Amino acid sequence: MQEKYGGNMKEISIHGRGGQGSLVLAQFMAIAALEDGEYGQAFPFLGGGGERRGKPIIAYCRLDDHSIRLRSRVANPDYIILQDVTIFKEVDVLDGIKPGGMILINTDKSVADLGLSGDFRVFAFSAVDLAREILGLPIMNTALLGAFAAVTKELSLDAVLKAVRRRFPGDLGEKNARVVEESYKRLMGDQK
Repeated sequence: MQEKYGGNMKEISIHGRGGQGSLVLAQFMAIAALEDGEYGQAFPFLGGGGERRGKPIIAYCRLDDHSIRLRSRVANPDYIILQDVTIFKEVDVLDGIKPGGMILINTDKSVADLGLSGDFRVFAFSAVDLAREILGLPIMNTALLGAFAAVTKELSLDAVLKAVRRRFPGDLGEKNARVVEESYKRLMGDQK
């Protein structure tokens, strides 16, 4: 008997560099899914070089309304998050993206300036600038988390905020919650 996987599973590839927190972003997404009463799975793919600071890495996340039993790498993501636009020069980030998929890019360039075309939507904003503005540091995980929730509607804002506050209690949690809310608001505006 073949095992049935949830028909609503969404798969996400997060491309970053070692030290940028790609896995932490995937973990936030999985925790937020649990907060929404859904299922989430987060794991890294470190490749041959391990997670060395500055080297390209990939983290994956799966979201579903059924228990997730699949344990393989994501080959055909519904969504791609790119934390560092320079990775385009080293890795074929768009390889395997599902038709009608979406890519969210941390960059200060406009979507038109990126020159990407295909059967996917592209959202671009400077998550690192927003993080510097509110946190005083270029740590962009929570900015991308809020943006992802806004453009995909896969995670509720409330669940994302709970996940962030659970991971970072106190003042740090509140600052990161502000980053989430601001990125969510900015990307919601981009869809109008």
